[in-house]
Amino acid sequence: MNQDIINEIKNQDYVSITETIEKFLSEQIEKQHAKGVILGLSGGIDSAVLAYICKRKLKEKTLAIIMPDTSITPAETEDALKMISLTGIEHKLIDIKPIVNEYTMYLEPNKKSRGNLRARVRTNILYYYANSKNYLVLGSSDKSEHLIGYFTKFGDGAADLTPIISLYKLQIREIAKYLGVPDNIISKKSSPHLWEDHEAEEELGVSYEVIDSILYCLVEKKLSVDETVKITQIDNSTIEKIYELNRNSEHKRLPAQKPDRE
Repeated sequence: MNQDIINEIKNQDYVSITETIEKFLSEQIEKQHAKGVILGLSGGIDSAVLAYICKRKLKEKTLAIIMPDTSITPAETEDALKMISLTGIEHKLIDIKPIVNEYTMYLEPNKKSRGNLRARVRTNILYYYANSKNYLVLGSSDKSEHLIGYFTKFGDGAADLTPIISLYKLQIREIAKYLGVPDNIISKKSSPHLWEDHEAEEELGVSYEVIDSILYCLVEKKLSVDETVKITQIDNSTIEKIYELNRNSEHKRLPAQKPDRE
């Protein structure tokens, strides 16, 4: 793997990026005539970065919802509560286990579908409070996850605003350091929390260093698969895998399609 590519991805002006996101959020609140923003706080790095950005200038206009269930360990919930104590933003703690169980009483068992259901239940709750408070829902997807479709459609992929969607996972880790997010959150293995012991890199079979290196070359540098093999020094099969994930998940990034009228 080419370390120069990784360094190129990481070496960004995170002061300017943070200020741009802050300005974007403030402008959108005003433009949409909203009173604030709401986010799901999982204890992971993406939502932690959102919380730390919001605490800087939108502290009194931010609500975080922590939604544990059987897919989230007590340690994860403790980390999420730690983020609350460190940021001082308003929060609610809602156990979604009874809701998910009620749904699945009437549905045939399917591990993946139940996992996606959890994500959609969380989004329902976020929008419930967004409606009641006139808040905008913040999505926590980063660019890496967005480009390979590693999110639940109409679940964690649903949002009014996506403040960090232009940042690769490696850049999320760097901006987290700048914002002062605790080291244990930064170094923690990423998880969408769709089932117990769910780890992103294990499911994907590829590290984010590899994923980001490939996507950066394919998307930012607009290189071909063969050119990306040469510059990244990553094997062709892995690059083809990420390329296919990107291509096959396009429907998740597009609005609902409709037939053309002649």
